[in-house]
Amino acid sequence: MLEGKVILAVDDEPDVLETIVDVLEICEVETAGHFAAARQLLETKAYDMVILDIMGVKGLDLLEKAVTRSFASVMLTAPAVNPEYILKAMQRGAISYIPKEELANLDSLLTELFEILKKGGSCWPHTMKRLAPLLDERFSPQWRVDYKSLICESEQPS
Repeated sequence: MLEGKVILAVDDEPDVLETIVDVLEICEVETAGHFAAARQLLETKAYDMVILDIMGVKGLDLLEKAVTRSFASVMLTAPAVNPEYILKAMQRGAISYIPKEELANLDSLLTELFEILKKGGSCWPHTMKRLAPLLDERFSPQWRVDYKSLICESEQPS
């Protein structure tokens, strides 16, 4: 499913970009380490998927560019794994949200996302099923009450 896919990975941490390139060796992966370079690539090239760090490169701003060009976009983050940022990403058009702790499994996660998209489905139920235990651990199950719309919206088809 990943063979031949063109992926843009954007992160301000060079080691994260190296890991993404290594894990997605079957894909053609382009990288950008800062906002301006990423914006330029988003405006001039075509991608099957875009992976955007939320914090260091203003990923939510880049997400708007990617969505405008109809690129499937995944948010990648470590410190911003919280319901507020997940909801913002969902509302702005991201198809999924991946904690950096899951980078080693990025190839299988992207394969699953591409399969869901190919069938015309929403990736958010898959994403929230994966993230719910992590959010329960970090925020207590109260996040499910405070961000009920996150759970409800994730169950809607895209």
